[in-house]
This record gives sequence, C-alpha cells and structure tokens, in this order.
Amino acid sequence: MSKLALETIFSHVKPADTPFVSGGLRDFFTYRDLGVEEATGGRVIAQLVRANEAPGKGTGWHVHEARFHIVYMLKGWARFMYEDRNTLVEAGDCVHQAPGIRHFLFDYSPDMEYLEVVGPADFGSIEVEGPCSVPEPTPWA
Repeated sequence: MSKLALETIFSHVKPADTPFVSGGLRDFFTYRDLGVEEATGGRVIAQLVRANEAPGKGTGWHVHEARFHIVYMLKGWARFMYEDRNTLVEAGDCVHQAPGIRHFLFDYSPDMEYLEVVGPADFGSIEVEGPCSVPEPTPWA
C-alpha cells in the first residue's frame, strides 16, 4: 500500500450528514462540508458554498494562500474580477484560481451554489490592493 493511501481514509458523506452552516470564510454564504478535509488529513477541503444574503459589497480584493483552488458552479451564477478580467461563472463552469491570483467576487444570483476544492484545507485569505474598479452588483428583487 502506498504512503499516500495510508495517510488518507475513505469518506462517504450524504446530504443529511452535513448541513449548510454559517461561520465560514464569508458571512453572506453558507457552507456544507463534504468530509474531504478529515479524509485527507487537512491536505484538501471540498465544500459546497451557497448564497445566503445579497452581495452587498462583495468579498473585496484578495488572494488565497493555496496551492490548488477550483470553483465548479452547480446552480445560478457569480461574477468575479480575476485581476482586470470581469468573469461570469455560470452553472456548469469550472474555474481554476491560480495560486496568488487577485480576485473579487462582487455579484451572484440568489440561487448560487458552487463546489469549492482547495488545498491545503486551512488556506488563508489575504486582502490586497485591486488592479481596477469593480462593477456594482445586481440588486436582488
């Protein structure tokens, strides 16, 4: 058996096992743990992220201290600034956020839900100066 196999465990999480909860990185989202952090000994986190409140001022410009970070949009849409690129991410889209890329999530639909996979699991988020202005979010009805 490989060393990697010995450092991880099998995990199978059903929807009823882990509810959406607040208290994650952003107050205006709720998060559902998918059991991967525990299964990988903290090397990777996989979580569902769901809109909980209207965008308001968004996330602000920031970078993550992560070696790997993808966002796969399951429902709805979100608008990000990646450096100076205004990027609409819709259901079915996958974004690889390269390490150190400056970004700002500034708008999203009320039904937005995405899968986020990040390594390491305890990745940091650092506020940074943005390269450009950010559009206003779309008001929720």
